[in-house]
Amino acid sequence: MSQPPVDPYGPPHGSYPPPQQPGQPVPPQPGGQPGFPPAPQGFPPPQQQGFPAAPQGFPHVQQGQPWGDPSMVGGPPPAKKSKVGRIVLIVLAVVLVLCLGGAAITWLAVKDEVGEVVDATNTRVVAPTTLAGRPKIDDPELQKLSDDLVAEMKSTVQNETSAVGAFYGDPAEEDLVMIAGTSGLMADPKKELDTAVTGLSTELGVATMAAVEPGPLGGEARCGDGTTDGVPLGVCVWADKGSVGLVVMFFKSGAEAKAEFATIRGQVEQRS
Repeated sequence: MSQPPVDPYGPPHGSYPPPQQPGQPVPPQPGGQPGFPPAPQGFPPPQQQGFPAAPQGFPHVQQGQPWGDPSMVGGPPPAKKSKVGRIVLIVLAVVLVLCLGGAAITWLAVKDEVGEVVDATNTRVVAPTTLAGRPKIDDPELQKLSDDLVAEMKSTVQNETSAVGAFYGDPAEEDLVMIAGTSGLMADPKKELDTAVTGLSTELGVATMAAVEPGPLGGEARCGDGTTDGVPLGVCVWADKGSVGLVVMFFKSGAEAKAEFATIRGQVEQRS
Protein backbone atom coordinates (compact mmCIF):
# COMPACT_ATOMS: atom_id res chain seq x y z
CA MET A 1 0.00 0.00 0.00
CA SER A 2 1.30 3.36 -0.91
CA GLN A 3 2.01 5.95 1.83
CA PRO A 4 0.19 9.31 1.85
CA PRO A 5 2.28 12.11 0.48
CA VAL A 6 4.24 14.15 2.96
CA ASP A 7 2.69 17.54 3.64
CA PRO A 8 5.27 19.99 2.38
CA TYR A 9 3.82 22.67 4.69
CA GLY A 10 3.84 20.64 7.87
CA PRO A 11 6.35 21.38 10.61
CA PRO A 12 9.63 19.62 10.27
CA HIS A 13 10.71 17.27 13.00
CA GLY A 14 12.09 19.13 16.06
CA SER A 15 10.70 22.51 15.04
CA TYR A 16 9.06 25.04 17.43
CA PRO A 17 5.33 24.76 18.09
CA PRO A 18 3.03 26.98 16.07
CA PRO A 19 2.56 30.56 17.28
CA GLN A 20 0.08 31.12 20.11
CA GLN A 21 -3.37 32.04 18.90
CA PRO A 22 -5.08 35.04 20.55
CA GLY A 23 -7.22 34.08 23.51
CA GLN A 24 -5.49 30.78 24.19
CA PRO A 25 -3.70 30.15 27.50
CA VAL A 26 0.05 30.31 27.66
CA PRO A 27 1.40 26.76 27.41
CA PRO A 28 3.45 25.47 30.32
CA GLN A 29 7.15 26.13 30.10
CA PRO A 30 9.50 23.28 30.71
CA GLY A 31 10.43 23.12 34.41
CA GLY A 32 8.36 26.19 35.33
CA GLN A 33 4.88 27.50 36.06
CA PRO A 34 2.40 28.92 33.56
CA GLY A 35 2.45 32.63 32.84
CA PHE A 36 4.92 35.23 34.06
CA PRO A 37 7.52 34.22 36.60
CA PRO A 38 6.80 35.40 40.17
CA ALA A 39 8.43 38.56 41.49
CA PRO A 40 11.65 37.95 43.42
CA GLN A 41 11.10 37.30 47.12
CA GLY A 42 11.62 40.27 49.41
CA PHE A 43 10.99 42.82 46.69
CA PRO A 44 9.87 45.98 48.53
CA PRO A 45 6.49 47.50 47.65
CA PRO A 46 6.55 50.85 45.87
CA GLN A 47 6.61 53.98 48.04
CA GLN A 48 3.15 55.43 48.50
CA GLN A 49 2.55 58.96 47.34
CA GLY A 50 1.10 61.59 49.65
CA PHE A 51 1.96 62.82 53.10
CA PRO A 52 5.51 62.37 54.42
CA ALA A 53 6.17 60.08 57.34
CA ALA A 54 5.26 61.48 60.73
CA PRO A 55 8.08 62.66 63.00
CA GLN A 56 9.11 60.62 66.03
CA GLY A 57 6.38 60.75 68.62
CA PHE A 58 3.66 61.85 66.20
CA PRO A 59 0.32 60.31 67.17
CA HIS A 60 -0.32 57.64 64.53
CA VAL A 61 -3.71 57.60 62.86
CA GLN A 62 -5.58 54.46 63.95
CA GLN A 63 -8.47 53.10 61.94
CA GLY A 64 -11.74 53.89 63.64
CA GLN A 65 -10.26 56.56 65.87
CA PRO A 66 -11.16 60.25 65.69
CA TRP A 67 -7.95 61.27 63.88
CA GLY A 68 -9.05 59.59 60.64
CA ASP A 69 -11.96 59.82 58.25
CA PRO A 70 -13.89 56.53 57.81
CA SER A 71 -14.92 57.56 54.29
CA MET A 72 -11.28 57.51 53.15
CA VAL A 73 -10.24 53.90 53.64
CA GLY A 74 -6.52 53.52 53.21
CA GLY A 75 -6.01 57.18 52.35
CA PRO A 76 -4.61 60.14 54.30
CA PRO A 77 -6.99 62.27 56.39
CA PRO A 78 -8.06 65.70 55.17
CA ALA A 79 -5.47 68.45 55.44
CA LYS A 80 -6.95 70.12 58.53
CA LYS A 81 -7.32 66.89 60.47
CA SER A 82 -3.85 65.74 59.49
CA LYS A 83 -2.47 68.80 61.28
CA VAL A 84 -4.04 68.00 64.64
CA GLY A 85 -1.36 65.58 65.82
CA ARG A 86 1.46 67.91 64.82
CA ILE A 87 -0.20 70.91 66.45
CA VAL A 88 -0.77 68.98 69.68
CA LEU A 89 2.91 68.08 69.76
CA ILE A 90 3.94 71.70 69.23
CA VAL A 91 1.71 72.93 72.06
CA LEU A 92 2.85 70.13 74.37
CA ALA A 93 6.47 70.96 73.64
CA VAL A 94 5.84 74.57 74.62
CA VAL A 95 4.08 73.53 77.83
CA LEU A 96 6.96 71.23 78.71
CA VAL A 97 9.46 74.02 78.12
CA LEU A 98 7.42 76.28 80.34
CA CYS A 99 6.39 73.35 82.55
CA LEU A 100 3.83 75.85 83.76
CA GLY A 101 6.69 77.98 84.90
CA GLY A 102 9.27 75.18 85.12
CA ALA A 103 12.37 76.26 86.98
CA ALA A 104 10.92 79.77 87.22
CA ILE A 105 8.15 78.52 89.50
CA THR A 106 9.25 78.31 93.10
CA TRP A 107 6.68 76.53 95.17
CA LEU A 108 7.07 77.51 98.81
CA ALA A 109 5.34 77.02 102.12
CA VAL A 110 4.68 80.72 102.61
CA LYS A 111 3.68 82.59 105.74
CA ASP A 112 0.48 84.22 104.66
CA GLU A 113 -3.07 84.71 105.81
CA VAL A 114 -4.32 81.50 107.40
CA GLY A 115 -7.36 81.28 105.14
CA GLU A 116 -5.33 81.53 101.94
CA VAL A 117 -2.83 78.95 103.13
CA VAL A 118 -5.60 76.53 104.08
CA ASP A 119 -7.28 76.98 100.69
CA ALA A 120 -3.98 76.48 98.90
CA THR A 121 -3.14 73.38 100.92
CA ASN A 122 -6.54 71.86 100.13
CA THR A 123 -6.37 72.62 96.40
CA ARG A 124 -6.01 69.82 93.84
CA VAL A 125 -6.23 69.69 90.06
CA VAL A 126 -8.12 66.81 88.44
CA ALA A 127 -9.12 65.49 85.01
CA PRO A 128 -12.93 65.19 85.08
CA THR A 129 -14.79 62.60 83.00
CA THR A 130 -16.32 65.39 80.93
CA LEU A 131 -15.19 68.99 80.53
CA ALA A 132 -17.82 71.63 79.78
CA GLY A 133 -19.90 68.93 78.08
CA ARG A 134 -17.00 67.38 76.15
CA PRO A 135 -15.99 63.74 76.68
CA LYS A 136 -12.47 62.91 77.74
CA ILE A 137 -10.53 61.54 74.77
CA ASP A 138 -9.30 57.99 75.39
CA ASP A 139 -7.16 57.74 72.25
CA PRO A 140 -4.07 55.75 73.37
CA GLU A 141 -1.58 58.11 71.70
CA LEU A 142 -3.10 61.22 73.27
CA GLN A 143 -3.36 59.43 76.60
CA LYS A 144 0.35 58.64 76.46
CA LEU A 145 1.15 62.28 75.69
CA SER A 146 -1.00 63.34 78.65
CA ASP A 147 0.74 60.85 80.94
CA ASP A 148 4.15 62.07 79.79
CA LEU A 149 3.13 65.68 80.44
CA VAL A 150 1.95 64.85 83.97
CA ALA A 151 5.13 62.88 84.70
CA GLU A 152 7.27 65.79 83.50
CA MET A 153 5.39 68.30 85.64
CA LYS A 154 5.66 66.07 88.70
CA SER A 155 9.40 65.72 88.21
CA THR A 156 10.00 69.43 87.52
CA VAL A 157 7.65 71.45 89.70
CA GLN A 158 8.85 71.64 93.28
CA ASN A 159 6.54 70.64 96.12
CA GLU A 160 3.59 69.93 93.83
CA THR A 161 0.62 68.17 95.42
CA SER A 162 -1.12 67.14 92.18
CA ALA A 163 -0.71 67.49 88.41
CA VAL A 164 -3.10 67.07 85.50
CA GLY A 165 -2.95 66.84 81.73
CA ALA A 166 -5.81 65.68 79.49
CA PHE A 167 -7.62 66.20 76.18
CA TYR A 168 -11.36 66.58 75.61
CA GLY A 169 -13.74 66.88 72.68
CA ASP A 170 -13.69 65.53 69.13
CA PRO A 171 -10.71 66.40 66.90
CA ALA A 172 -12.66 65.33 63.79
CA GLU A 173 -15.13 68.13 64.53
CA GLU A 174 -12.35 70.62 65.29
CA ASP A 175 -13.43 70.69 68.93
CA LEU A 176 -10.33 69.87 70.99
CA VAL A 177 -9.44 71.21 74.44
CA MET A 178 -6.24 70.55 76.36
CA ILE A 179 -5.83 71.18 80.08
CA ALA A 180 -2.62 71.21 82.08
CA GLY A 181 -2.06 72.27 85.65
CA THR A 182 -0.38 71.67 88.99
CA SER A 183 -1.27 72.43 92.60
CA GLY A 184 0.88 73.41 95.57
CA LEU A 185 1.63 76.38 97.79
CA MET A 186 2.86 79.30 95.70
CA ALA A 187 4.44 82.52 96.93
CA ASP A 188 3.60 84.96 94.11
CA PRO A 189 0.77 83.92 91.75
CA LYS A 190 1.00 87.11 89.69
CA LYS A 191 4.69 86.57 89.01
CA GLU A 192 4.08 82.99 87.90
CA LEU A 193 1.25 84.13 85.65
CA ASP A 194 3.47 86.79 84.08
CA THR A 195 6.16 84.18 83.43
CA ALA A 196 3.70 81.81 81.78
CA VAL A 197 2.20 84.56 79.62
CA THR A 198 5.64 85.69 78.43
CA GLY A 199 6.54 82.15 77.43
CA LEU A 200 3.26 81.56 75.62
CA SER A 201 3.57 84.87 73.77
CA THR A 202 7.03 83.93 72.54
CA GLU A 203 6.47 80.27 71.68
CA LEU A 204 2.85 80.19 70.47
CA GLY A 205 2.45 83.74 69.25
CA VAL A 206 -0.21 84.40 71.87
CA ALA A 207 -1.11 88.07 71.60
CA THR A 208 -3.02 90.42 73.86
CA MET A 209 -3.36 88.21 76.92
CA ALA A 210 -5.95 90.33 78.68
CA ALA A 211 -7.06 89.95 82.28
CA VAL A 212 -10.38 88.11 82.64
CA GLU A 213 -12.70 87.31 85.52
CA PRO A 214 -11.05 84.35 87.30
CA GLY A 215 -14.33 82.97 88.60
CA PRO A 216 -15.32 82.00 92.14
CA LEU A 217 -11.94 80.37 92.83
CA GLY A 218 -10.20 83.75 92.72
CA GLY A 219 -6.59 84.42 91.87
CA GLU A 220 -5.67 85.93 88.51
CA ALA A 221 -6.49 84.83 84.97
CA ARG A 222 -5.79 85.94 81.42
CA CYS A 223 -6.97 84.85 77.98
CA GLY A 224 -5.78 85.60 74.46
CA ASP A 225 -5.42 84.46 70.87
CA GLY A 226 -2.59 82.26 69.69
CA THR A 227 -1.74 80.40 66.51
CA THR A 228 0.48 77.54 65.46
CA ASP A 229 0.88 76.00 62.03
CA GLY A 230 -1.92 78.23 60.78
CA VAL A 231 -4.45 76.93 63.31
CA PRO A 232 -6.04 79.39 65.78
CA LEU A 233 -5.74 78.73 69.50
CA GLY A 234 -7.81 80.17 72.33
CA VAL A 235 -5.51 80.21 75.37
CA CYS A 236 -6.33 80.94 79.02
CA VAL A 237 -4.08 80.69 82.08
CA TRP A 238 -4.75 81.11 85.78
CA ALA A 239 -2.75 81.24 88.98
CA ASP A 240 -3.70 81.48 92.65
CA LYS A 241 -2.06 80.62 95.96
CA GLY A 242 -2.71 76.93 95.42
CA SER A 243 -2.47 76.21 91.68
CA VAL A 244 -1.45 77.31 88.21
CA GLY A 245 -3.13 76.04 85.08
CA LEU A 246 -3.51 76.33 81.33
CA VAL A 247 -6.46 75.79 78.97
CA VAL A 248 -5.86 75.56 75.21
CA MET A 249 -8.84 75.42 72.86
CA PHE A 250 -7.69 74.32 69.41
CA PHE A 251 -9.45 75.89 66.36
CA LYS A 252 -11.02 78.51 68.66
CA SER A 253 -10.49 82.18 69.45
CA GLY A 254 -9.45 83.78 72.69
CA ALA A 255 -12.99 85.14 73.09
CA GLU A 256 -14.42 81.62 72.81
CA ALA A 257 -11.93 80.33 75.37
CA LYS A 258 -12.77 83.21 77.71
CA ALA A 259 -16.48 82.38 77.49
CA GLU A 260 -15.87 78.87 78.85
CA PHE A 261 -12.87 79.53 81.07
CA ALA A 262 -14.60 79.88 84.44
CA THR A 263 -16.61 76.69 83.85
CA ILE A 264 -13.56 74.70 82.76
CA ARG A 265 -11.38 75.93 85.61
CA GLY A 266 -14.12 75.14 88.12
CA GLN A 267 -14.17 71.53 86.91
CA VAL A 268 -10.37 71.15 86.94
CA GLU A 269 -9.41 72.96 90.16
CA GLN A 270 -10.98 71.42 93.26
CA ARG A 271 -10.85 72.49 96.89
CA SER A 272 -11.77 70.21 99.76
